[in-house]
Amino acid sequence: MTPAQTIQEITDLSPAAFLLVLARISPLFILAPLFSAGTIPGRVKGIIAVALALGMAPVAMAGTVAPTDPVALLELMLKEIVVGTAFAFALACVLAGFQAVGALLDIQIGFAFGAQLDPMTGTQGAVLGKLYALVGVAILVAINGDAVIISGLARTYDLVPLLEFPDLRAMVSGTFSAFAGILVAALQVGAPVLLTLLLTDAAFAMVSRVVPQMNVFAVGFPAKVIVGMLMIVVTLPFAAGWFGDRLTSSVAAALQTLKVAG
Repeated sequence: MTPAQTIQEITDLSPAAFLLVLARISPLFILAPLFSAGTIPGRVKGIIAVALALGMAPVAMAGTVAPTDPVALLELMLKEIVVGTAFAFALACVLAGFQAVGALLDIQIGFAFGAQLDPMTGTQGAVLGKLYALVGVAILVAINGDAVIISGLARTYDLVPLLEFPDLRAMVSGTFSAFAGILVAALQVGAPVLLTLLLTDAAFAMVSRVVPQMNVFAVGFPAKVIVGMLMIVVTLPFAAGWFGDRLTSSVAAALQTLKVAG
C-alpha cells in the first residue's frame, strides 16, 4: 500500500470508526507500562493515542461499517474500553510484579523505613521498589517493548473485531489470573535474595544466643544491607532476562484470553 493510499483511507474514515478504535487504544496510556508513565505529559499521550488510532483504524475497520445509531455506538465504545483495559491490565501486571520484587526486598532489608514519593507513580515507595521499576522500564525500551505492545494491540482486532461482543466472563477470568500472577512473579524473581536474607537473619539469631552481649540490631542491619545489595547485583541481570520473557508471554496470554472470549 502506497503512502497516498494510506492517507486516502485515513481521510475516508468516519468519526464513529475513529472513536471506536481510539476507545480500545486509550486504556494503554492509563495502565500499560511505558505508555502510562507519569513523566510523559498528558498532551503527548493524547497525540500518540490519536496517531495510533488513525494508523490502526483502516485495518480494524476493513470490511466493516461503524454504526450510526448513537446507542449502538455507545455500547460498542464501552465494549472497546473493556477490551483495551483487559489487554493493558495484563501488561501492567508484568511491571507491577517486577516492582513488587523491590517492595518485598525493601521490607526485608529495611529500606522501607525511608519511603519517599515516587514521581513515576505518584505514590510512596522505597529505594529498591523504584530501582526495579526503573530497571523494568529500561528493559522495555531495550527490547523494543513498545513495538511488542503495539503489535499485540493490533492483533486484538483479529481476535475481537470492532463490531463483535466478547465473552466477558472469560475476559474477567483472564484478568484475575494476570492479577494473581503478580505475587507469584515477585516471589520467583526475589526468591534468591529473600532466601539469603532469611539465612542472614537466622545466622544473627544464633549469634545472639551465643553472644547475648552483642547488639544484634546495630550489627545486623548494615550486614543485611550489604548482603542484600550484593545479591541484588548478582541476580538482577537474570531478573532482567526474566522480565523480557514475561512481557512476551503476558502479551501472548492476553491475546489468548481475548481469543477465548471472542
